[in-house]
Parts: sequence; C-alpha cells; structure tokens
Amino acid sequence: MKPSAEVIAAKELQEALETHGIASDVHDGYGLALVSVWVGLVVWCDGARFWWRTGWDARRGRFVYAWHSVTEPDRAARRVTFRYRELRETHPLSELIAESMS
Repeated sequence: MKPSAEVIAAKELQEALETHGIASDVHDGYGLALVSVWVGLVVWCDGARFWWRTGWDARRGRFVYAWHSVTEPDRAARRVTFRYRELRETHPLSELIAESMS
C-alpha cells in the first residue's frame, strides 16, 4: 500500500530535521501525520502544509501556530529547528534520561 501524501511529507520533514541533528518520530492516522520532535513540539501535516505551536496568546486565550508548505520541507525544518532550540532551553532532558544517553 502506497503511503499517503501527509505521511510522505512528514517523512521528508523528518529527514530534513535529521540534517539539523534533530531526531523525531512520525505517526499517522485519521488523515493527518504527526512529527513528534520534543516536549511541546509536534508538527502536524495534512499533505498540504505543516503546522506547529509557537507560543500562547494570553489575550485571546489560545495557542499561536506557525505553518509552512510541504513543498519546502528543508525550509520548514529550519523553522522547526528554531522552535526546537527555544524549547530545549526551557525543557532540558531530565538527569535520568541525560545519564542514560551518555
């Protein structure tokens, strides 16, 4: 069975993230694919675009999202990398996990 457009795009993003040294997992179902990157960083894909949370709008009481076309997975990965670095600073690995990885 041929993978769906959203899964193909998510895997392309996953490969692009790997060039930035970022490991991720791809999951699919219900017409969407998810690229799980870090605590608080999941990239959704519907086959046409990627989108991910970039913050919180307290005035409106909702999340703020960024999006990028699936036709440019390398550029999308670069943008996701910026968010990843921000989150790594605020959500570092726990000591237990960091020790098990060394």
